Amino acid sequence: MKVTSDQVHNLLHGNSEWESWVEPLQTMLPAYDIDTPERIAMFMAQCGHESNNFRVLNENLNYSAKALNAIFPKYFERAGRDAEEYHRQPEKIANVIYANRMGNGPIETGDGWTHKGIGIIQLTGKNNQTAFANSIDKTIERTLEYLGTKEGALESACWFWKENGLNRYAGDILRATKKINGGTIGLEDRKHHYKNALDILGGQYNPSPAPILLKVGSRGEAVKLAQAALGLEDDGVFGLMTEKAVKAWQEENGLTADGLVGPKTYKALVA
Repeated sequence: MKVTSDQVHNLLHGNSEWESWVEPLQTMLPAYDIDTPERIAMFMAQCGHESNNFRVLNENLNYSAKALNAIFPKYFERAGRDAEEYHRQPEKIANVIYANRMGNGPIETGDGWTHKGIGIIQLTGKNNQTAFANSIDKTIERTLEYLGTKEGALESACWFWKENGLNRYAGDILRATKKINGGTIGLEDRKHHYKNALDILGGQYNPSPAPILLKVGSRGEAVKLAQAALGLEDDGVFGLMTEKAVKAWQEENGLTADGLVGPKTYKALVA
């Protein structure tokens, strides 16, 4: 499947430069096997959230001192570094928060700023950007220039998508978000983007069932199955006795002993 001009117009709602994205999307997405309504919808939803519908192609590091201490306490407040000296200075901030990781050198090398997030999915760090450069047979210097173009911003996201096997999560917004973000920041907005993209592309929205999570107060057949596996009376009511038994079982089996029956515990215990 290739996206049409009308579909791109609707997918990039609010982006005055949408027309200049049509050809890159029509070329790049199929080349990286992003070629079904569900795959394209997930890609556009995730990238649309990350880049404000392809309008923001460079990481915004213009943080205030207060924000630096709140968002990056490890590098400022807890490190004894005076955030006021970095207030609204993106280059200095990048060189601190990205130093000595992701293939970057120490602060004085300036690698943090050179290899800050860029592209519609914010490809960040020397390691990631060098791997992408190798995949398209360009030097890192040429690649950094390429990343500043629409084609490069898009292809880097397609490369990241394929490298991380994200097509497998085409119907699972939660897992795709965790894989990209490392958590669930912006999940509701990503869901909104995904549903909207599917409507535009003619796909089907089949949300994944919520993961099983049993805790004190839970009732039902799933509780009975867990209780039976624990050798308890299977009355279907998750009380303090069940919680205590779950904690003991988790500790014996190398799982986090929190007394909650999440997906891992349930699978190991019941399935």
